[in-house]
Amino acid sequence: MKTLVVPTDFSSVSVNAMNYAVDMAQAINAGIVLLHVYNVPVSFTDPPVSPVTTVSIEEVKRTSIERLEELKKNLVIATAGQIQVYTEARLGDTIEELGAICKSVQPLAIIMGSHGATGLERMIMGSNTLTAIRQLKCPVIVVPPGTTYHGIKKIGLACDFENVVQSTPVEYIKNIVQEFGAELYVLNVQDIDQDDLEETTMDNAYLDAMLEDVRPKYVQLTGKDVMESISSFAEHNNLDMVMIIPKKHRFIDRLFHKSKSRELITHAHIPIVSIHE
Repeated sequence: MKTLVVPTDFSSVSVNAMNYAVDMAQAINAGIVLLHVYNVPVSFTDPPVSPVTTVSIEEVKRTSIERLEELKKNLVIATAGQIQVYTEARLGDTIEELGAICKSVQPLAIIMGSHGATGLERMIMGSNTLTAIRQLKCPVIVVPPGTTYHGIKKIGLACDFENVVQSTPVEYIKNIVQEFGAELYVLNVQDIDQDDLEETTMDNAYLDAMLEDVRPKYVQLTGKDVMESISSFAEHNNLDMVMIIPKKHRFIDRLFHKSKSRELITHAHIPIVSIHE
């Protein structure tokens, strides 16, 4: 069975991502695993704490399980039992536990919310989210605050056309596109001062051969700001999600670099999917 893993800290942002995941699960007949990772409440190196205020790890675990079960109960009611919902409460580090559960479950994707104000860059810069994108080999779908699921009909694939044969997870891309019956737009941003169109055309041909089953459409964008170019196209063409391949962390650094000089574009409604080669 297809599975979506949803980490939650019970915040409004993570609950919104959970609701997005549930609607997606219903659309593609997938199950949901709700994961909450909790930590030791008091360090042994801390000053002594009175028994009244000390919280044991057993209590934290029990509370975590209870809150997960409450979420599960509400989801079962809301979906009339149409999807399978599983819960996991684990002690440890969020990213490490996500990695472990991905090895055992092999989900279609992890679906995470991310705290942020405005713009795709700010949306995705939360520490756990960015670490998940960098470190986890499992696909990660980042859902901006307030975003609701309305189907996936148009998907963008951000591509720098470098080492496409070795670095493009073709099977996963085709699987996602076919799963939703979506159109695929391959987006390449080129600096107007660059002069390597011949090499790009060759890599384009390689990628086209690999993705021929899903008949991608190629869009050449120009501009010095990769983020702005992709975001602008996504907004004006009503893309439902954008895939990125953060190979060797270099492309993601270009895509989500911090800008101090100006206000970033303010739309933040498009989920980002991080996929690794």
